[in-house]
Amino acid sequence: MSAAVAEPVAVFGCRPRVAGGVCFLEDQVVLHAAGTGCLRLHLEQKWHKFIPGTEKSRGVQALAVSPNRRYLAVSETVAEQPSLTVYELSSVPARRRRTLTSAELLAREAVSLAFSPDCRYLAAATAPPEGHLTYWLWEKPRLMAAVRVEAPGSGICQVSFSPQDNAQVCITGNGFFKLFKYSEGTLKQVNLQKGEPQNYLCHAWLSEEEVICGTDTGKLILFETGELHWETSVEYKKTPRELEEDATTEEYESSSDVSCGLASEDNGSQQDSLPQISAVAAYSKGFACSSSPGVVLLFEKTKGKEVYKESQEIWLPRDLFSSEPKQSGRQDIICICFSPSEETMVVNTNKNQLYMFTMLSTDLMKEKAAYFAYLNFPLHSASITGLDICIWKPILATCSLDRSVRIWNYKMNTLELYKEYREEAYTVSLHPTGLFCLVGFSDKLRFISLLYEDMHVFKEFAVRKCRECSFSNGGHLFAAVNGNVIQIYSSITFENINNLKGHSGKIHAVKWSADDTKFVSCDTHGAVYEWNLLTGKRESECVLKSCIYSSIALSSDAKIIFAVGSDQTLKEISESSIQHEVPAFGVVYTAVAVSHSGHMVFVGTSLGTIRAMKYPLPLTKDFNEYQAHAGAVTKMSVTNDDLFLLTASEDGSIFIWKVYDKGGGILKWEKEVEYAEEVLIMRSDIEEKSQAMLDLQIRVKELQTENDYQLRLKDMYCDEKIKELEENFTQEIGSLKTKHQILQAEKEKQELQHQFQLSELMNKQAREVQQLESDSNQKLLMENEKYQELQVKSQRMQEEYEKQLHNLEESKSRAVKELTEYYEEKLNEKSVLLEEAKEDMRQQLQAHEEIKKQIEEDEDREILEIKIKYERQLLEEKESNLQLKGETGVMNKRLNSLQKELKERNRDIEEMRLEQQKLQGIIKSLEKDMLALKTEIQERADTIQDKEKHIYDLKKKNQELEKFKFVLDYRVEEFKKQIESRENDIKTMKEQICEMEGELERFHKESTQLKLNITQLQQKLKATDREMHRERQKKQNMEALIKRFKTDLHNCVGFIQDSKKMKDRIRELYTKYVQQSDTVETEALDTDLQQEYMRQREYLERNLAALKKKVKDQEVHQAAYMRIVQENVSLIKEINDLRQELKVAHTQVHDLRSTLRLTKKKQAIQDTAPSSELLSSPAVLRLNAEKESEKIIEMQQLEIQYLRDQIQEKGQVLAVQPLSGGNLPKLNLERSHKTQQQ
Repeated sequence: MSAAVAEPVAVFGCRPRVAGGVCFLEDQVVLHAAGTGCLRLHLEQKWHKFIPGTEKSRGVQALAVSPNRRYLAVSETVAEQPSLTVYELSSVPARRRRTLTSAELLAREAVSLAFSPDCRYLAAATAPPEGHLTYWLWEKPRLMAAVRVEAPGSGICQVSFSPQDNAQVCITGNGFFKLFKYSEGTLKQVNLQKGEPQNYLCHAWLSEEEVICGTDTGKLILFETGELHWETSVEYKKTPRELEEDATTEEYESSSDVSCGLASEDNGSQQDSLPQISAVAAYSKGFACSSSPGVVLLFEKTKGKEVYKESQEIWLPRDLFSSEPKQSGRQDIICICFSPSEETMVVNTNKNQLYMFTMLSTDLMKEKAAYFAYLNFPLHSASITGLDICIWKPILATCSLDRSVRIWNYKMNTLELYKEYREEAYTVSLHPTGLFCLVGFSDKLRFISLLYEDMHVFKEFAVRKCRECSFSNGGHLFAAVNGNVIQIYSSITFENINNLKGHSGKIHAVKWSADDTKFVSCDTHGAVYEWNLLTGKRESECVLKSCIYSSIALSSDAKIIFAVGSDQTLKEISESSIQHEVPAFGVVYTAVAVSHSGHMVFVGTSLGTIRAMKYPLPLTKDFNEYQAHAGAVTKMSVTNDDLFLLTASEDGSIFIWKVYDKGGGILKWEKEVEYAEEVLIMRSDIEEKSQAMLDLQIRVKELQTENDYQLRLKDMYCDEKIKELEENFTQEIGSLKTKHQILQAEKEKQELQHQFQLSELMNKQAREVQQLESDSNQKLLMENEKYQELQVKSQRMQEEYEKQLHNLEESKSRAVKELTEYYEEKLNEKSVLLEEAKEDMRQQLQAHEEIKKQIEEDEDREILEIKIKYERQLLEEKESNLQLKGETGVMNKRLNSLQKELKERNRDIEEMRLEQQKLQGIIKSLEKDMLALKTEIQERADTIQDKEKHIYDLKKKNQELEKFKFVLDYRVEEFKKQIESRENDIKTMKEQICEMEGELERFHKESTQLKLNITQLQQKLKATDREMHRERQKKQNMEALIKRFKTDLHNCVGFIQDSKKMKDRIRELYTKYVQQSDTVETEALDTDLQQEYMRQREYLERNLAALKKKVKDQEVHQAAYMRIVQENVSLIKEINDLRQELKVAHTQVHDLRSTLRLTKKKQAIQDTAPSSELLSSPAVLRLNAEKESEKIIEMQQLEIQYLRDQIQEKGQVLAVQPLSGGNLPKLNLERSHKTQQQ
């Protein structure tokens, strides 16, 4: 056998739609279906242990764990045949214990399994409508009983045992709820189904007699001993966030009628979604069920009419990294399970996700909505299309058709980064540093930076549906497949350096050599090309048109290419030819990977298995094959240290394998790799986090001050309480001491009484004992006398009985003698009669024998006749039977041949249908590509036409501008001279403004300081006024009290003659006015209150001063802003004035120039024209002069309009951008085209 061994150390994936797909083995160990087998996962230690399925298995359909957690039953389809396997989980690794098969069953796999309470029996159910329930004694293995379960339609079917009774089984499905009892080798139904049939989706046993069932209409039905006991309907649940959104929309609806209509339509659409009980699980307090997507309801038992009442809602969390967060929290829950201690609940969803919830927190969160958390991390829910690793870090990147990109750590078995996008991802490639990645989406190719907690798109490339991309080993280049062309880009400048053209089919795989000088690619038309990147040309090629290549791998020296494809072989290609071909033995190889040492080759198959073989490649079946994925292997890669093999599949699972060498253990790398720990982070993120830290520090300080203040208050309160308690306790101790003394005295008295009573009782007892002894002695003497008398009587009786016995024996012997004589005489008589009867009987026998002989002879004749008759009939029937047998044989042969032909035709039809589907898919994809390419061509043609038009217009404008340039240079110089003088004036004005601003700031500061002082003094005044008011009130109270006391004292003096009345009145005065303890306490309380008041006042004054400073800073900023605005306004006014002056100067200059031109032209006409012509044609001269003046006026008007437009444009620019340096901008004035022509 091969020396290369691979062992799975981690599995990231969960198989969907498995009955009982998740269950607990211990409080921290979860088992769930993954790939073709099951995965054991420790929640705290994070270790993975994979239990592979049976060879040629298509994946797990149902699983069940025994109540003692020692055995695991798995239902799967192996080579198109159903299989039931029982594993022993206690052994390491898990050992296959039994495989159950039966010829009596139909060729259909079990969709639900259940162990009996004592773990000896196993129940299995096949899917309706032709459903069967089987009852196994699995340890033998022996089928104990089987029964057919008739159902009106197909659907979900579930089977379970009673928690206490091995013989009672429950099965539910679409239209049936049945309880069976096993007895004497048969399963008998014990319940009668009443009412309308329901579609039961799930059920669970709550006790030995109670079963709770869930239906597809949201009903929970409780059966007790097979009869309906309780029923309730569950409403469709909305998430707390949706309820908040509905509340806000309702508020908005009340303000507008139009929104009401729209909201009512939304509510109607939501009401259409009906609740559906998709999963139920029982626990000690009640049960849990899923009634709506994304929620689990907990029901607890009550004592009222409602047997069970809803106690809490637990929701799936919204995934913030998902492109659709609402949908991520609305997944269908298909399985619920509780840990043995019921501390943890785990659920499985239809999107291959696993969530957990800690049940200890339910008591603390009764009123709030609780949320699940991921069991470990989110998993892929669709086919994985890309996988890649890097050199610097122990990470791998994957992308999937679920539109997500994930970064995994294969050393720590964790998910480091994850993000969902709006488009499907087809390929991914990691930069050697592990800080960047390339992802090919359906619309573009994106260069993504891998940040600390996010993925940031840094650059996008217009490459649609990029199926393959790859970074070079050095990381300075990357290749992207665009249709049939391979584009090489620079990772630094992102320029397209080279385009490798030559492939006629779709490119399926690309690989770089170790030194990045060579590049290898393969396509669907059987071509494998080797490219030289220095020249950009093909160096070698190997074409085999009958094979569709799917994957290639390169040896470390890039001399050997390993390729796999549709022809079920592994090819070793070197020097442009196939050197070796290794057969796949009935499967299709879909992926290949080679170790960096070159000693090992790994291939993945279309069945999801992994094969490990040594190099040079074996021609025989000399390899190790491992059951792993439930779908075809899409990608596989070996790490740079040759320690790990990474594989991905169409079922959405990722396997991490540890590679071993049978000879020397784990394959050792030359040097231990030290991985980089650097990460990227955005500057904005750092700033946000630092700001958040500052805010939190400020908050902590504020909370510390508040806490200190609260602690002081509490200390004061506690001191007061302690004093009160000490006083109370001292009083109670005193009272208890007195009570103790009283009780002790009572105790001594009672002890004396008890001693006296005891002595009396002892004396009484002694007397009674003496009396009893004397009485008993007398009774004994009496009884002894009676005994002697009875003994004498018994002797007499015995003598009498002996005499009577002797007499009876004598009489008996006489009677026996008489009877013997009598019966002997009778016997002699009877013997004589018997001899006579014998002689008669002999005579009768002789006559009977003669009659018998005659009858036998007659019967023999009749029998011979009948025999001959029936033998003839038998011969005739045999001949007809033989003829019929021949005919049936011929018909059977014909029937068999027809059945074979039918099967072959059906197979051909299926193959043709599959081929048709494949071809239709290819045609659709090609049509989509054609449409996309046509749209691209049309868009590019349109853009080219627009650009050509734009270039032509620009050329025209350029010519015009060149003409204007020469004219405007002179004017620019003149305006510069005029502007310089204005700029000097503006500078002086600005200096004056700055001085004024400084004075203003000083005044503002002084005024704010004065305001602060005034407010402080006002507050102090208010405080003193309050204190004065209190003191005055106290004084008034005291004066009133003194007046009352004087009047009472005056009344008391009237009784000076009567001493008793005088004494009573003085006592009354004392009790009325003298209360020393109260006065002392009030004084102490007043002092404490004053101190506390002063503390609070100081604290509030400090806060008020800080707030005033903040307000002051804001006022200063506002004043500065207003000052700047005023400056801008004044400067804009000055600029407008200057423009008006410029405009007037321009008009004056233009008028002067036009007059100069007129005068010059008139002089020229007068000089050139002869006097005769002037005299002969004065009308013509007048006409020319009028035309000239009209032209001049038109020119002046055009120029005035042009200058006005220029001034307005410059004014707008200056208004938007106020001057900062104090200089006016240079005006680029241009004349119109008409003035240039004139």
